[in-house]
Amino acid sequence: MSFLHQLRAEWAKFHSVRAWILAVLGAAVVTAALGPLNLSTQHAPSGGPGPTLVRGPDGQAVNDSFYFVRRHLAGDGTITARITELSGITVTGPDRVSHEVQGWAKAGIIVKQSLTPGSPYAAIMLTGAHGVRFQDGYTHDTAGPARTVPCWLRLTRSADTVTGEESSDGTHWQRVGSVRIPGLAADAPAGLFVTSPSTVHVAAIDVPQTNPAAAVATFGPVALTGAWTPEPWSGAQFGGLGTSGDYPPGVDGGFTGNADAALTVTGAGDIAPVVGGSVLGNGATVEGFVGGTFAGLIALVVVAALFITTEYRRGLIRTTLAACPRPVRVLGAKTTVVACLGFTAGTLGATVAVLAGHHIADAHGIYTVPVTTPTLLRVEIGTGVLSAAMAVLALALGAVLRSGATAITVVIVATVVPYLLAVSPGLPTVAAQWLLRVTPAAGFAIRQSLPRFAQVDSSYIPPDGYFPLAPWAGAAVLCGYCVVAFTAASFLLRRREV
Repeated sequence: MSFLHQLRAEWAKFHSVRAWILAVLGAAVVTAALGPLNLSTQHAPSGGPGPTLVRGPDGQAVNDSFYFVRRHLAGDGTITARITELSGITVTGPDRVSHEVQGWAKAGIIVKQSLTPGSPYAAIMLTGAHGVRFQDGYTHDTAGPARTVPCWLRLTRSADTVTGEESSDGTHWQRVGSVRIPGLAADAPAGLFVTSPSTVHVAAIDVPQTNPAAAVATFGPVALTGAWTPEPWSGAQFGGLGTSGDYPPGVDGGFTGNADAALTVTGAGDIAPVVGGSVLGNGATVEGFVGGTFAGLIALVVVAALFITTEYRRGLIRTTLAACPRPVRVLGAKTTVVACLGFTAGTLGATVAVLAGHHIADAHGIYTVPVTTPTLLRVEIGTGVLSAAMAVLALALGAVLRSGATAITVVIVATVVPYLLAVSPGLPTVAAQWLLRVTPAAGFAIRQSLPRFAQVDSSYIPPDGYFPLAPWAGAAVLCGYCVVAFTAASFLLRRREV
């Protein structure tokens, strides 16, 4: 019997049991429904619908908040400035203030496509603890030398290409980065900026705490060349204050002095992606929409385990192996059936859940963390991959253990339980991350939608939706367990006396 004929035979066995078909359909339904139903019982926070989340050029939620001292660059031109001092003001506790500058505080030169928050930009900057950086598009960060003050910075526009350079003496320049900004306005706003995100501290009990912070930078003479408009310098807090920044009490953004001599600028906020986590409060996330995945997975695990163990319990495995004396082919056909069903149920359920979740969140005034289209597709398809892998694992363990109840228990204990423990507040971060690295629960990483960026400090811990492994790396760990279980099941099917 060929593999195709065996596959047809196994599919005939599966769909002949109505309860199994209903269970797979039920898995898709609960995956699609539970997350949105839970969301429908919630309402917008009493203070309003939550923070205003700005979308960047690629759809990513971003912070675009800084103090901006600007003019307009109406064509090609260059702006050069020397930073002579960079300090900070940070609240460290009740009535306690520190004057240390935050590591990702930023002071430098920026050009933006427009004054619309979330519009494309390019900037050369000196940071509090990470040297000179060239950043653009909110998610792109290029490291320059590990400079401290004094430091010279230069930003050059040539058509729609912007180049950032740095120097230690104002004479010898080193290029840090360059980017093309399509459609860069003929009179693009450009000038000096200062910003500083709030500090994020994770205490011993893993409860994130944030403290307002501001940065203060002193710029030496500012030199302009090219097509600058003749207007005077003007300053304002650009973009309001985002989700990751705020001014300490008694501190306001502003600038003093003049660009021909020395100009001091105070600013707070951040120009960076929104990384989510606790800063979003009661906001909705894409993985929250597919919260019903757990119930759907349990249904699929039960069906997949019974698909093989029922044949052992009723003695039908002898008939199956007599018709096809190649145990691995039999196991492969069964695996293909449950994997396809699991993938279809998971992907379909997740897709419906995401559509329904967005609709309900909008109707209830609950803000939703924006994600890029690739991330959205990865969550939807990844839920299908997760469902397929869990079904395969249950089937393989059912073949190894020959007991449906035991196989189901092992799968749930090895996957769902570690995940629930890891994302529950109170478990030390080290233990939670260990569980999500070495157990099959690592596969749940495929569903995470909150991004993590090296240039943004935040509480990157499991309770806030952050896995220690990248999405596809976590899925690979789960698939590795499936391969081991399938290999063991194949070996035992060949060796055992049925």
